[in-house]
Amino acid sequence: MELDYHPELRDLTIRRPQLKLLEDVPLPDWVVDNWETVKNFQAKPDDLLIATYPKSGSTWMQEIVDLISQNGDVEMCKRAPVYYRVPILEFFSDNNLPTGIELIEKMASPRMIKTHLPIQLVPKSFWEQDCKAIIVARNAKDSLVSYFHFHRTCHLVPEPGAWREFFQRFMNGKVNRGSWYDHVKGWWEAKDKHRILFLFYEDIKENPRREILKVAEFMEKVLEEDVIEKIVHLSSFKVMKDNPMANYTTLPTGIMNQNISRFMRKGEVGDWKNHFTVAQNEDFDEHYERQMGHSSLKFRNVL
Repeated sequence: MELDYHPELRDLTIRRPQLKLLEDVPLPDWVVDNWETVKNFQAKPDDLLIATYPKSGSTWMQEIVDLISQNGDVEMCKRAPVYYRVPILEFFSDNNLPTGIELIEKMASPRMIKTHLPIQLVPKSFWEQDCKAIIVARNAKDSLVSYFHFHRTCHLVPEPGAWREFFQRFMNGKVNRGSWYDHVKGWWEAKDKHRILFLFYEDIKENPRREILKVAEFMEKVLEEDVIEKIVHLSSFKVMKDNPMANYTTLPTGIMNQNISRFMRKGEVGDWKNHFTVAQNEDFDEHYERQMGHSSLKFRNVL
């Protein structure tokens, strides 16, 4: 039976945010209006930051990290929805949901924190405290498709408009959280300056056990073989899709209407081929080469 975590919001349809620019990055107005609170957030040395561009595997990594932290204890990982267990640092809204920072400040250490912010907007205290960060990056085309469907479903982001319009805005960095290109390149370039583990969505899909072991080692956790296998199973797309503590079905439809599209929709690599026209693919490839051609950051499943 699914628990009702937000009965006070059950019949409420919330206002979708407007985007405002913060240092040239489009963010929801309620984030920008509370920016000083985010900017002044005080990290602790044992905080672990999970950073992704939206719809690039952040919920997946949140579940993996929590399972590792709890030694594969499935009941402990069902103690609350994933957005409470690993809160979003910059989450604000104009309804009764607690802010990300309110949730984080109630957590016992070590705290696990999620963000979709580009590197330049992450509060300086994370680097002053020499915190660890896990980055998950997903190829641009699948990120675009997944993000479009998320916008259709979730009232915490603006209306997406038609596919062709969203496609263009994504390429131009005019969507919530800004440019995919700037986001992934910024975190990639920072990996040699900070304690950062940079992972690829496609690698986790290909060999989840291998990548989960990398995360456990980065977290300095030694796990027994049976625990590793349990984590691989519990963090699989099939299991998470049916887990109300991971699939966001605890949010009311006025915030996330999964009758339109499931939050955990497909979890595949290469679904972009079902959405891009031939002309769009040619335009995207040309634009991608201009943006990424000189970067050492290389993705699979892009062309």
